Formats: sequence, structure tokens, C-alpha cells
Amino acid sequence: MGNTAKTEHTDSRENEEQQPSMEAIAAMMRQRKIQEYEDSGYEEIYETFTEEDMFVTMRDGVRLHTYIFKPDGPGTDQDFPVILQRTCYPAQDALSKLHGACLAKRGYIFVYQYCRGIEQSEGAWVPNVNERCDGIDTVNWLYQQPWADGIGYWGCSYLSATGWAISYAVTGKVVSMVLTHYGTDRFKSAYEKGMFRQDVLTAWSMQNCGWEVHADYDQVCRYMPQKEVDTALWGGEVPWYRAYVTNTKKQDAYWQQGWWKQLDEIPEKIQIPILVVEGWYDHHLGSAMNSWDKLGAASKAHSQLVIGPWNHGFQPCIEAQETDHVENSEVKMYLDWFDLTLKQKKLPEKKVRTYQMNEDRWYETDSWEDKTTEQKTMYLDFSQNSLAEDKVDTQSRIAYDFDPADPVHSHGSESCLTSWGVNGSLSQPDPGWRPDVISVMSEPLDRALQITGKIQVKLWVSSDCEDTAFTAKLMRVTPDGQAYNIRSSITTIGQGSIAGENYKPEQQTQVTIDMWDVCYTVRAGERIRLDISSSDYPNFHVHCNYKGIWGEQKKQRIAHQNLYSGGRTSSSVEMEVRRQQ
Repeated sequence: MGNTAKTEHTDSRENEEQQPSMEAIAAMMRQRKIQEYEDSGYEEIYETFTEEDMFVTMRDGVRLHTYIFKPDGPGTDQDFPVILQRTCYPAQDALSKLHGACLAKRGYIFVYQYCRGIEQSEGAWVPNVNERCDGIDTVNWLYQQPWADGIGYWGCSYLSATGWAISYAVTGKVVSMVLTHYGTDRFKSAYEKGMFRQDVLTAWSMQNCGWEVHADYDQVCRYMPQKEVDTALWGGEVPWYRAYVTNTKKQDAYWQQGWWKQLDEIPEKIQIPILVVEGWYDHHLGSAMNSWDKLGAASKAHSQLVIGPWNHGFQPCIEAQETDHVENSEVKMYLDWFDLTLKQKKLPEKKVRTYQMNEDRWYETDSWEDKTTEQKTMYLDFSQNSLAEDKVDTQSRIAYDFDPADPVHSHGSESCLTSWGVNGSLSQPDPGWRPDVISVMSEPLDRALQITGKIQVKLWVSSDCEDTAFTAKLMRVTPDGQAYNIRSSITTIGQGSIAGENYKPEQQTQVTIDMWDVCYTVRAGERIRLDISSSDYPNFHVHCNYKGIWGEQKKQRIAHQNLYSGGRTSSSVEMEVRRQQ
């Protein structure tokens, strides 16, 4: 989502803005939330409410603009539970006020605050780094208010980030939190084995750099060197974006010190109950799963994890499937949670609920880590374009050219912002629909396969370049031949192969493509298809086929790629699947 920061800047570029309208998205969300409140099962207790705004002073003297919505009328001379939210999105102001009105009428005090440098809040806007101190100071202020009877925190996306930032430091003051579509492993949301998630962070950075940017999005993504795109096309330097595109490894100092290191270490210190909500096709899923895995024992004993078939906006994004039980009401989720923890003052039970796609069914367990699964391995055979359970003894090879000037475009992925309409499990083109897309397919399954966990694609490859990229997309194919993607991912040779950064052109090496957790059923009679290529744009940046930091590259070249199967170069797909009872 985009914000308007208080930064004086003039952008003279006349290109029509390609980014979606945040105002339009907020209006759509507002209409949806009105219906969600009406359908939530929680009736309005009070007919009216009061709204006031004020400035809350932080420890360094900076004042942040804060709105307070309180129940009004008979019976309101009492304390009320408080729900806090901290935001950087003025375009969502009408939506925030809607939440304030609806929550106040249901017996809550709703407080939302603009981050520093945003809207009328004082200070300079720098994403993320001030949220811990400012959030703690705001909670301390709330805790001292005579009308506050328990504090809860709720937020989605960046509004969730501001919650994670304070989660371990507010024990005894904040009762519980609802944190959706975000996690504490920022690197996981930014990179996959050297490949940058452009349709997440390039798009977001354009919208949130501090001034309005008018630039062609495709031109922005393809600009070289990427670390200078801000001054070249945005109209000013954005230091934090330059840091994103030049720190490509988790072990880089940028990710291992300061705020990002602190954020990554927060989950294990949390003691309060957290409701973590994610979507299978949200770009923060990997980060959120890491956060859940690392939750401290005291917190996890009363926390819950919910993952549904949704994109970043809680919308179902699974094509040609039954969706009668998707349960995508964000409003009902947090009202249930806060009714239990703030009004009834009870501790939640530990619970993990996951939606199994292509079954329209929810599974409930005590622990995602202890799910009952086994490994299913299938082997590629390029001589037959097949995928089967038995290894192939004879080696085969297939080749293609990867031209960075003509990348394979994303369709069905975990992206958002510029690609709301093309993320999720969607209808896919025919096998081998481009010369640089290699497809292999299984025979029809004789029994259903319930993928429940991670997927790895292990490919034997070679290239005439010192470094390059390889992608994999797993999909189900219905009896009538229509394919729908399940998961996809990418790797570079430098960060995802046996040879690593020592790779020599034409050397055969094995790359491992890691895909995020998923719950997806391939039914009996359906096939499994795997597409392999070298680009997935703009979900990920386009590899230039030169070795080095991608954001500093100034040129690109065509790569001649080879894929191998069979014999000592057996390429395979490994899936965690639900064990048959």
C-alpha cells in the first residue's frame, strides 16, 4: 500500500503512473469490511461513538497524530478494552475510521496512529526502524489512560509489522495481538537464493519513498544498475531501497545487525498470545512461518496459526475450485480473538488451522511442526517429458536459451501490488508454451496426493554463464488438460547449487529450488506437471546472467541452459505429503 510522507520533493517526470490506485483499493476494502461487520455475529451494543484526535509525544519529543474512537451513550461511563493499530497509509484513512466506528459500537475503544513522518505526525519517514520505540511509547501512554481496560494490538501487512516490532516488549501491558500477512524475517520476504522479489519491494518502495513517483513500472524494474533507479526514474535517492538491492545474502551485515537482526530475533522473546494469520499466496508467508516456528514457549502455548487460500488482501485466489468454506472474514477472526482475550479475559488454546486447497476443507492440529507427513519423490525424464516415481537409468538432456530481454512473465505467484489479478492458483498455459519453458508431466494419479508442507525441486543443470537463474513451477492438471499452479520458486547457481559461487561455465551441477509450505490436493485422475525456466518476472527480478550483486549490474547477456535427467544426474521433485491412514 502507498503512503504520503512529509518530504518536500518535486518529480518532473511526466510518465503516467502505472501503480494501482491505493484509494480505489481502500474503497473496495471498505465496502467489503462493512459487510464483514454485518455478518460477524457481533451486534452493535452502542448506537453512537465519539471520535477525537490528538498528538502523543514520543521519548525524543516527536509527536504522532493519533485518533481515538470511544463508545458513547448510556452505559459508557466505564472502562473499555482497547484495540491499537499503527499505520503508514493515509489512503486507508476512511477504512480506519470505519473500523473505529464499528468497533466502538461493539464495545471497544479503537486507537490508530500514524507513523512518524506520515500524514500529520512529526519527524522524518524512514520505514520500519522507528516502529519499535514509537510503538512502545504509544503502549505506555495507552496503559496510563483511565479509560483503558486491557490493550490488544491488531494489524495487517505493514500495520502488522508495527505490531511485531513491539510484541516482546509490552508484556503485562498488551494482552494479545492479531498479526496478519507479515513476519519478522524480512530477508525471507525480500530474497529467494539471490533473486529479489520485485513485485513486492520495488513496487512498495516506489509507493512509499516519501514523494509521489510517476514512472513506468516495467522500465523501473528493468533499469540497470538497479541501485540507481531512484535518482534516474523516481526523482530522488532512497537509501533504504539501495540497501535492499545490494544486500543479497542473509549473512550480509545489513541483515545481521541493527533493526533487521532485532526483528528476526523477536519471536523467541514473545510471551503474550499471538493470532498469526496468513494466506497461501501471500508474499509474506515464508517470513510469517519462520516467525511462528520461533515463537517463545510461553507465547506459543496460547497462540494460533491460520493459513487460508488467500492473497495479501484476504481474497480467495484459487481458480476453478469450490470455495464454500474459505472463511476469509478478517473482521470475524479478530472479533472472535479479542472477545475471548480482552472481554472474557481468557487464554486461547494453541491451535493450527490450515486450508487444504482443491478439497475446500480445513484441517486443525496442535502443531504445524508435528503434522503427519511422508516424503513423495518423483523423477524427471526429459527424453519422455515425463514425471514418474521410478528413477530413470539413462541420462537425457534438454537445452534452451534464456534471454533476459524477453523474460517469462509471472502468472500465479505470491506477488502483490502490481499483480493483484495474477497471483494465486490460476489457469496456466499449455506445456512448453514458450521455447524457454520446459514441461514434464506425470500419468494420471491412481490416488489423491495431499501435499502438506514443503516442496523441493532438485535439478541437474549447466550453463555457459558464471551465474544464472532457474525456476520451477509445480501444477495439477485436470482430466480435461487444464493446468493450475500449486507452487513456484527460483534459485541462482551461485546461491542454490552444489558448486555455489565457484561455478565454472559448462560445469554440471545440482541446483535446489525451495518452495514454501502449501496444503494442496491433487485428486485421483489428475496429473502433476512441472515447468522449468529461468525467469519469473516481475515476481522476481530478471537475472542478467553475470556473476555479482544484481543491483549493481549494468549489462545482460543470453544464457544457454542445459537440464539433465536420469543416471547420475537424476533430477527430482520432493514433496511433503499427508501420510495415508
